[in-house]
Amino acid sequence: MEKTAILFDMDGVLVDSEKVITKAAIRSLAAFGVTACEADFKPFTGMGEDRFIGGVAQKYGVVYQPEMKQLAYEIYLKLVETELVVYPGTVPALQTLLAHGHPLVLASSADRIKIDANLRVAGIMPHTFRAILSGDDVVRKKPYPDIYLAAAKACAHSPENCIVIEDALSGVKAAKAAGARCIGITTSFERGALLEAGADWAVSEIQQICAIIQNAQE
Repeated sequence: MEKTAILFDMDGVLVDSEKVITKAAIRSLAAFGVTACEADFKPFTGMGEDRFIGGVAQKYGVVYQPEMKQLAYEIYLKLVETELVVYPGTVPALQTLLAHGHPLVLASSADRIKIDANLRVAGIMPHTFRAILSGDDVVRKKPYPDIYLAAAKACAHSPENCIVIEDALSGVKAAKAAGARCIGITTSFERGALLEAGADWAVSEIQQICAIIQNAQE
């Protein structure tokens, strides 16, 4: 039997980076006259930094400029060295899935510069994944299905034979729109919200996905 492919989001799934990018975005927007707070960014979680930052700028009546994201990344790359948190179960879960022969793909709406920084600080080797897709690789970001359709194609699996691991409502919707099954992790949104968005399962910690995937494979 062909092993199910596992398609991972990154932020809020493998690493706890939301607070770091939010802090960087707040500081960046302040330089453009926008006084934002952490809660402003919640509706734009998982949609990529253009929307994450741009949506908040728009909320305050300021036109989004690419320089806002550029400055946010400059700040993020300094903060991430000491403030990124790797979930305790991340590396064991990846190792278990690899040992059981599941192809892994990373599919994040973040830009590649952020993905590379997170993986490096987390000590996760890029070759852990059959492919790494970023927001740069698709025109339409989550909740559109494009990145998960591309991720399934990258590991030569049909979306129906893929399970997506997500923390954001937009990501869950993208996974289901692509035709994949989805496990929601309650790091960013509550269980009920993830299930309402379409998640097939909801767990509180990443290490819990292995048992679900094993049962789904049988």
